Amino acid sequence: QVQLVESGGGLVQAGGSLRLSCAVSGRTFSPYNMDWYRQAPGKEREIVATLEWSTGTVYYALSVKGRFTISRDNAKTMVYLQMNSLKPEDTAVYYCAADPSGNGRNVYWGQGTQVTVSS
Repeated sequence: QVQLVESGGGLVQAGGSLRLSCAVSGRTFSPYNMDWYRQAPGKEREIVATLEWSTGTVYYALSVKGRFTISRDNAKTMVYLQMNSLKPEDTAVYYCAADPSGNGRNVYWGQGTQVTVSS
C-alpha cells in the first residue's frame, strides 16, 4: 500500500508563493509519474504538473507554466510543487498523485490540500 500526504496549502495574496509537499510512504514504490492535480469549486479536476520518475522530465499545464515547479528530494520520498506569482484562479484543492504505469489506471491519491489566493 502506498500513502501520499500533502501539506503546505493555505491562504495567500495574489502574487505570493506557496510550496506544497507530498510525502510518499508505504511499500517500496517507483511510479511511472508523480503528478499534481487541482480541482476548483464547480470544475473538473485538472492536471497541473507531471514528473517522470525515472528520467526527471517535467511537464506543466499551460496555465501554470513559468510559475509552478515540480520537484522531488534526493531520497525520492517527497515531491514538491513550488507555486509562485499565484493568481486567484489558482484557488483549488491540490492533490498529489502517483501513477504506477503512466496510463492513469490504479492511481494513488493524497487527501488534498486547500490553496486559496485572495485578490
